[in-house]
Amino acid sequence: MEVILVRHTSVDVPPGTCYGQTDVPLKDTFAVEAAATRASIAVLGTPDAVFTSPLSRCVYLAEFCGYPDAVRDARLLEMNFGDWEMRLYDSIVGPEADRWYEDYINTAVPGGESFMMQYNRVTAFLDELRAKPYARVLIFAHGGVLACAKIFAGLTTPKEAFFNLTPYGGHICIAL
Repeated sequence: MEVILVRHTSVDVPPGTCYGQTDVPLKDTFAVEAAATRASIAVLGTPDAVFTSPLSRCVYLAEFCGYPDAVRDARLLEMNFGDWEMRLYDSIVGPEADRWYEDYINTAVPGGESFMMQYNRVTAFLDELRAKPYARVLIFAHGGVLACAKIFAGLTTPKEAFFNLTPYGGHICIAL
């Protein structure tokens, strides 16, 4: 099965903001970015199924690309940054922040989750998807979800997953 994962377009938050699962607005460049995304995925073929994170930044892109009925699945949400949501990363300091920065893979954010917790929910979705009779699936999601999918597909490691994030509006293809 071919799985095409599309990252949402640019968000309208101050640079350096930890926004995870907060439903933030999109930049006013959405239509231009989304048109480029639609063109880039149109050449990949017609999907048998389409899924999206329930956050508006993914739903809007799915709708713009012609998939208003994309199935919303909470397992495709970005990482839950809990108490740190909508704070500037530079303001997140102290022992809990130090522990997280030392091992974000296994250390949960206060009131949120660790990267491994996100990975486990994304891979539960992908394992379930693998059992379906689809040839091509399209997923609208977040940078962290795409990183999890790349790890799941053996394209990167957890420690390297965030060194080469898919750009806003970009996509990756994996095989299940």
